[in-house]
Amino acid sequence: MKKIVLLMMLIGLFTLGLVACGTTDNDVTEPSDENTEVNNENTQADNDASNDDGEPEERDTLIMATSADYPPFEFRDTSGEIVGFDIALAYYIAGELGYELEIRDMDFNGLIGALQNNRVDMVISGMSATESRRENVDFSTEYHHSAEMFITQQGSDITSIEDFNGKRIGVQLGSIQEEGAEALKEQYDIEIHAVDQATTLIQELNTNRIDIAYMDKSAALGFIESQNLAGFDDPTSNSPGMAVAFPKGSDLVERVNAAIASAEESGYLQELRDEWLSEED
Repeated sequence: MKKIVLLMMLIGLFTLGLVACGTTDNDVTEPSDENTEVNNENTQADNDASNDDGEPEERDTLIMATSADYPPFEFRDTSGEIVGFDIALAYYIAGELGYELEIRDMDFNGLIGALQNNRVDMVISGMSATESRRENVDFSTEYHHSAEMFITQQGSDITSIEDFNGKRIGVQLGSIQEEGAEALKEQYDIEIHAVDQATTLIQELNTNRIDIAYMDKSAALGFIESQNLAGFDDPTSNSPGMAVAFPKGSDLVERVNAAIASAEESGYLQELRDEWLSEED
């Protein structure tokens, strides 16, 4: 976990250096998949990711989308390589299915659309398998269950949700926390500020543009330690676990489920939890 904290501190310093050009209330970032990592030299066009049955066409590469701004699940290390719990699991799954893996980095808010348009074969990006998402995509069995957490600055007078009235809460666009914040807004006088990337939330918190950042507990704990922040658990949280997402009707679902089961039975999933998520327990 120490290596994760060091990486996140470096990432934090970089993002804080961008305050002058940070996201404003009127900024709109279109989903992008221009950043791509491949472990071979052959890439496919966006519309060639899957055939009509949701199965990768005759090629040796599995195309996966992620939003690499969410440590410890997926993020770029100091060399620019995409790493994390989800990324290690993705390489394992691809290997079990007999594919090379191509990773496409895009905004979280664009991941479901990429699946619906068959631009990618699957998404692994700390995505919770909610009922609303199931209307648009298929999911694997859950591979990790976490909780939600609120992050504040050290010394903040916000120590529980009862202190939320009149506060501004930041969430990532398209995330389960955005849905949770909307539910909280029915009970508390809060303003919701949605941004494209989780790292931007921390930047916004450190520059007093929001009062609270709301995110998955595993990610929150890393930011709290690396940025010297404070936080507390969401007592209202009862979210579903994280799962791999696919285009509707994909033939990959059962094969990926078998790979996840194999990873659990062999102890590999526990090894990943120990390596990347050990501070959550």
